[in-house]
Amino acid sequence: MNDTPNAPTSAIVTAALTLKPAPPEHFELAFTATTQPCPWPKAYGGDMVAQAAAAAMRSVEDKTLHSMHSYFLRPVDIGAEVRYEVELLRDGRGYATRQVRGFQNGKPVYVCLANFATGEPGSAVFATPPPVGVPAPEVLPSSASYLSGTGTAAPRGTMTDVSQEYWSGGRSFDMRHVPGPVYLTVEGERVPQQALWVRPFDRLRAVDGLTDAQRDLAALAYVCDYTILEPVLRVLGLAWADPGLVTASLDHAMWFHRPGPVDGWLLYAQEAVAAESGRGLATGRFFTADGVHLATVVQEGLIRPTS
Repeated sequence: MNDTPNAPTSAIVTAALTLKPAPPEHFELAFTATTQPCPWPKAYGGDMVAQAAAAAMRSVEDKTLHSMHSYFLRPVDIGAEVRYEVELLRDGRGYATRQVRGFQNGKPVYVCLANFATGEPGSAVFATPPPVGVPAPEVLPSSASYLSGTGTAAPRGTMTDVSQEYWSGGRSFDMRHVPGPVYLTVEGERVPQQALWVRPFDRLRAVDGLTDAQRDLAALAYVCDYTILEPVLRVLGLAWADPGLVTASLDHAMWFHRPGPVDGWLLYAQEAVAAESGRGLATGRFFTADGVHLATVVQEGLIRPTS
């Protein structure tokens, strides 16, 4: 644990993953969870993905989550409870399926289907290799050092002291961009690819109701949404702090290929696929520091630059 006062901490993600059992109103099981602070008008989408993953995992025994497919239906209030109702759609010998719906203020705000598998030992194995030539995280500036002026003299745009603090250390994970970040301006070329090194600021805490392996899987689901639209922003020449820029998560899919601890540096390789009609689609792949492919992400989001 990091006991230094005001030091960045990973406690935010484990707080997001902490669910409280609740009486079900629609399906077989229900939990409540609280969205975490952020400096935007509505809650961070990764809260819902990770909380729904945690709720689904708490409803299944002897199987591992291998995929989930989500839609973000309505904006969600920050620092408020979301009620996750779990429908037990199928429990087979090899696979199980759950539907999870999130409710807030009496309306559905999020929905996903999650699938679980026992796994088949001895089956054929293939893993996509990581991108080559990515600098080590130790030689790259952290978000905090970049935003404090170490790496840029770009105008602040819409960045406030609160959003700077959030980008620097308020998201549970240290994030280091290749090429540079797109917080204030597009650092580097306007290409449809980027990579990030991500690592929890300190060791992830235990989460009631989840094993460490389940917590780590949910933590991947949590962190993936922060930057997955950035390769689309990069190729379009847009930065998060551009005045008038509006973004929102629309739908999300994630596949978990193999287990791996989330306690060290992970490489998150991302690519823009398409941008049209105010929407952008991007893919991402998580690799361990030694090149093991853990998970794949696809997300579409609203991208509305200033008119």
